[in-house]
Amino acid sequence: MGLLDNLKAKLGPAKGKVSDLAQQHGDKIQHGLDRAAKTVDEKTKGKYSDRIRSGTGKAKHAMDRLAHKDGPGAGPGGGTPPAGPTPPAH
Repeated sequence: MGLLDNLKAKLGPAKGKVSDLAQQHGDKIQHGLDRAAKTVDEKTKGKYSDRIRSGTGKAKHAMDRLAHKDGPGAGPGGGTPPAGPTPPAH
């Protein structure tokens, strides 16, 4: 068994636990992402709004994939990330 096989075997149960937590607390995680994005956007006075919105969308999409909320066949690059609330413009 190679190093990569050993690593996959050890990380398998952790991925299941993370998936379960993402399913149970998905709404709280997404709310936290929105709050963090809003705070950062306010602190930077809207200078990086597009990048913040893009990063937040990618983080939410990754969390949805962990929680297996995407339909069958939705793998990497499959579909578009969910649109989150737009931070207020300054």
